[in-house]
Amino acid sequence: MNTSLESIYRSHHATRRSEGFALLKEERGAFLSKHIGTGKNIIDIGCRDGALTCTYSEGNTVLGLDIDSLALSRAQDSLGIETKCIDLNGPWDVEDTSFDVVVAAEVVEHLYYPDTVFQKAAQVLTADGQLLGTVPNAFSLAHRARYLLKRKKGTPLSDPTHINHFTVSELEDLLLGQFKEVTIVGIGRLGWIARAFPQAFAFDLAFAAKYPLQKTIESLEVVA
Repeated sequence: MNTSLESIYRSHHATRRSEGFALLKEERGAFLSKHIGTGKNIIDIGCRDGALTCTYSEGNTVLGLDIDSLALSRAQDSLGIETKCIDLNGPWDVEDTSFDVVVAAEVVEHLYYPDTVFQKAAQVLTADGQLLGTVPNAFSLAHRARYLLKRKKGTPLSDPTHINHFTVSELEDLLLGQFKEVTIVGIGRLGWIARAFPQAFAFDLAFAAKYPLQKTIESLEVVA
């Protein structure tokens, strides 16, 4: 692709994300693999070098989408998955209703219009498909304390590629715009406390959104 946006993310990945590195890889990987299982046809948007994809790719068919063609080459070489270099803000050029799962792990905070991305995910999913992913919890108590002290360091605001930030309720509302069932849980070093009180104590918010609304409406029309 070789655009200015690809150059930005290639530099970002090189300086902030060493090869094979993924934040909370064990926790996020466990969440994704639990919900995905095996025998699934998956799109991983923002796949990068497959650092997290490797936690659920075995036993599944994965198409990795990312704007960084070099990172995608590493994912293809290491995992043997199919990849496509695209700008997620534009057309995905993927057949509708052809995937069981879309994974968006640490992706939507980088995109201008998350609701549009969720809509695209819903379009490519089957009627009982699901969108899974994670986003940084920008408004945890620890981060809010730093904001009060006028500090960005150590918060999601310190990453210049983060252009959207979410509370639990904002994320849920966006997902419910496209999906019938939505679950959001907290993950992080505080374990059960993060799970019990995600907005206050979670490092990341993990989400599972199932049953695209448009597909549900179409199924009901067929039955009627």
